[in-house]
Amino acid sequence: MADDDHRIYSTKVADVYVHYVAKAERKGRTKAEVDEILCWITGYDQAGLDARLDDGTDFRTFFDTAPAMNPDRRKITGVVCGVRVENAEQPLMQEIRYVDKLVDELAKGKAMEKILRTA
Repeated sequence: MADDDHRIYSTKVADVYVHYVAKAERKGRTKAEVDEILCWITGYDQAGLDARLDDGTDFRTFFDTAPAMNPDRRKITGVVCGVRVENAEQPLMQEIRYVDKLVDELAKGKAMEKILRTA
């Protein structure tokens, strides 16, 4: 399988989103915080995010149609799923890894200001 055809790209965001929320909630965090992360990275407002989740949008379309990718997402570094996010070779995979990393930081109890790189 070619890197640009990874199955996650055609996976519905909503199918993974439930796992993001569950991971956050298991650690005492909230769905609202997960939504804040996704909106911060992509520029979707809450209604736009909800619409993408409800209409079965896949990851490729989710990021391709994002209103305004946050330039500060490039400040996200570290390892998630055994991959250093800043070194991901495929741009779309890097966007997905950014989200994975921030949800991981959320679940580890990091403050939202630090997660959103505003501190």
